Amino acid sequence: MNNNITIMDHPLIKHKITMLRDENTGTNEFRTLVEEIAMLMGYEALRDLPTEEVRIKTPIEECMSPVISGKKMAVVPILRAGLGMVNGILALVPSAKVGHIGLYRDPVTHEPHEYYCKLPSPIEQRTILVVDPMLATGGSGSEAVDFIKQHGGKNIKFMCIIAAPEGLERLSKDHPDIQIYVGQLDRELNENAYICPGLGDAGDRIFGTK
Repeated sequence: MNNNITIMDHPLIKHKITMLRDENTGTNEFRTLVEEIAMLMGYEALRDLPTEEVRIKTPIEECMSPVISGKKMAVVPILRAGLGMVNGILALVPSAKVGHIGLYRDPVTHEPHEYYCKLPSPIEQRTILVVDPMLATGGSGSEAVDFIKQHGGKNIKFMCIIAAPEGLERLSKDHPDIQIYVGQLDRELNENAYICPGLGDAGDRIFGTK
């Protein structure tokens, strides 16, 4: 598999994804689980954030100690389901800026179309974490990364909770320069481009809509 792809194997992430899949998991619990999984995955995805040494005074003495350098990080959810993952990342890096990319999927062709894009400036200096619970066909994920690159973004990571092999292949082929973090790789897409076994429509389950 591509060196830029990381499939999570932590028991806590696996356990929470199983709860997420269950059709009996209600909106409130589903939302909490998405946040918790995003935080656990974010811990791994942000392992290489740059740090710098600062001088501080402990109750014992002065010392040099590392902090995240420049605090230049952006979380960019793909609307609307991606919003469910943002607070999990902000719990780890409260200083991160949040951008938004809005895409809708054509019901016939399943191809994505942009309707909204607002990114924190200057985007080219930031570590950018694009989040979306589901990577199905890979169309939306690939388009979102395209838009960010067009706006000057360079250091881009993509994080999803569930991926289909088809989507993961497309995203890594379209953007071999980005790091991709996947909570669980599922079996396949069905004829309606839904991930199997998946968890249904993540947006509907996060926001309680049908």
